[in-house]
Amino acid sequence: MSLLAEVTMAVLWVGLTAYVLFGGADFGGGVWDLFAGGTERGREQRTLVEHSIGPVWEANHVWLIFVIVVMWTGIPSVFAAVASTLYIPLTLVALGIIARGAAFAFRKASTEVWQQRLFGATFAFSSLVTPYFLGAVAGGIVSGRVPAGIAEGDLVSSWVNPTSAATGVLAVGVAAYLAAVYLTRDAQRQGDLALAETFRRRALGTGLVVGVLSLIGLLVLRADAPGLYAALTSGRALPLFVLSVVSGVVSLLLLWWRAYLAVRLTAALAVTGLLWGWAVGQYPYLLPGVRIDEAAATEAVLGATLVSLAVGAVLLIPSLWWLYASFQRGHSEESRGHGDPQ
Repeated sequence: MSLLAEVTMAVLWVGLTAYVLFGGADFGGGVWDLFAGGTERGREQRTLVEHSIGPVWEANHVWLIFVIVVMWTGIPSVFAAVASTLYIPLTLVALGIIARGAAFAFRKASTEVWQQRLFGATFAFSSLVTPYFLGAVAGGIVSGRVPAGIAEGDLVSSWVNPTSAATGVLAVGVAAYLAAVYLTRDAQRQGDLALAETFRRRALGTGLVVGVLSLIGLLVLRADAPGLYAALTSGRALPLFVLSVVSGVVSLLLLWWRAYLAVRLTAALAVTGLLWGWAVGQYPYLLPGVRIDEAAATEAVLGATLVSLAVGAVLLIPSLWWLYASFQRGHSEESRGHGDPQ
């Protein structure tokens, strides 16, 4: 097994994890925008969602671009197989991201109520369906419905199947849960304890729903993808699966105790454990019968890719850190400027 190939896959999975944690929460913010209520009743919630994701939602899609580029250069045959067999849901994902971003921007610039409602509905609906299609893509891969080769898999059943349906719904639930957890802390930072309590209740309810969906997903995997099910429940991925479950339970307890800052870490850990459990459970195969070393690019390409990523990280990571840190400080300073409690 090539060390460079394994390092490349680990780097790719770090990028995927970052996109789920940050970009997923952005999608979840749109889900809560959808269920905020009428124009007046939901105004405070929508304002918090807009304030929380406004400065960072475009930056979070950097991680999706990162994953696509690493797949394209590091495991080109797998990229070709996934992109060709699953091009229908992937096209819907792209359209959803574009519609969501455009609607979010236009709603802020609109002055007419009917325009704000139109763009708001587009933003919220796209935020709901886009993570579903991303989850459906993941379900097609984990259930072995994407074979090697260009468009060798069925263009419909590869993403319309029990595992894709389960992972799609779970993806929406995870996005909504992460957003509720993050928004609870953001509301507390602004000093709006009533709004923090609203999202706390939503985070508790969504966390319980996600737990139930995870159990249903396991049953679906047992029938539809028994290899991955065995790896998650009794194989080498079991410790990560247990970590995810324990972190999820601890997150619910922290929400109950109103430990809003700590729960951000445990909620992220629960999702991370699930993602890396999938990776470890499927290792060393990427597609049915296709091992990492068979799908990886040449050593020269992998080496050049990793060096380029290392150089780019020197610029990207501090920039993203500065963006998030500045935004959080700005949030706190605004609250103090209005005389709100911390």
